[in-house]
Amino acid sequence: MKLVTWLKSGDEAAVGALTGDDEIVDLKAAAVLFEKADEPFESMLSLIQHGEVALDAARHLMLRVAEGGEKSLCTPLAAATLLAPLPVPESVRDAMAFEDHIINCIRVMGLKKLGRVDEWVEKKWGRRATLARFINRAWYDRPVYYKSNRFSVVGPDAEVTIPSYCRTFDYELELGIVIGKTGTNIPASRAGEHIFGYTLFNDFSARDEQMREMKGRLGPAKGKDFDGGNAMGPILVTRDEVPDPLNIRMEATVNGEVWSIGSTADMHWGFEEIIEAISRDETLYPGEFIGSGTCSGKEGKGCGLEMGRFLSPGDTVELTAQGIGTLRNRVV
Repeated sequence: MKLVTWLKSGDEAAVGALTGDDEIVDLKAAAVLFEKADEPFESMLSLIQHGEVALDAARHLMLRVAEGGEKSLCTPLAAATLLAPLPVPESVRDAMAFEDHIINCIRVMGLKKLGRVDEWVEKKWGRRATLARFINRAWYDRPVYYKSNRFSVVGPDAEVTIPSYCRTFDYELELGIVIGKTGTNIPASRAGEHIFGYTLFNDFSARDEQMREMKGRLGPAKGKDFDGGNAMGPILVTRDEVPDPLNIRMEATVNGEVWSIGSTADMHWGFEEIIEAISRDETLYPGEFIGSGTCSGKEGKGCGLEMGRFLSPGDTVELTAQGIGTLRNRVV
């Protein structure tokens, strides 16, 4: 299913599912109409927490709506004000799953002028011979991640304010997952069962602040934690509708110009391995969010830092992925 959270009227948030005609079916209103008012559609979190039971109920309601032609329950997607699919996740973690992203960042931030020499070394003798890979060697041992502010989530078409302390503001092209099943010490072989669904994630970043604070051997903190810094959406696509999560093509544009192209095929660490690492002696709960990290690989670089290009007030950033849609945000 393709699920959304939108403003039904005023500031009332509602949970809906998309029809093939890009209309939103109000699941709670449908449950009331068909005398299924006890179904868990008060919020996206409630739906996720009830797992397959809730999804089966939602599928049944969608069939009833289609059969009965209940247009009063439908809102055109194009006319709806969408929020983030999961407006307040139970937690937000962001991983670094793409090798090229961290290698590129080491060259830009750490090696600086030597970065071009290191690129030449890679072309001549391969990545194993590079200084960037040597500096990055601990990353190959296990998936790494940081925790972000779950209360700073915004959805599509929300404006994102550049923090007052930032002069180099950046976007990140990412895919994200939402956990749908409780588990501890989850093996990678079973981790897919714990994924509820997928959405796009733009991890907006105050790069200058991030570089300063991480010299203190901790962080990122204020480089990532500010109001509106975590953009998610536009929809949450359930696991069963993503047959090949390691073959999702993504793109980022700024003011209509393509800046980034990437694919989940270039993930060094898959979401299953990331879940295994995070859940080691730690319980994961339904409604927790995990980002993939910046999607950089064979087709391009997934953020401005890697290219020396940054955002300015008035810029519109759009992330697009097949089957998920476009996450659009304007920087102010």
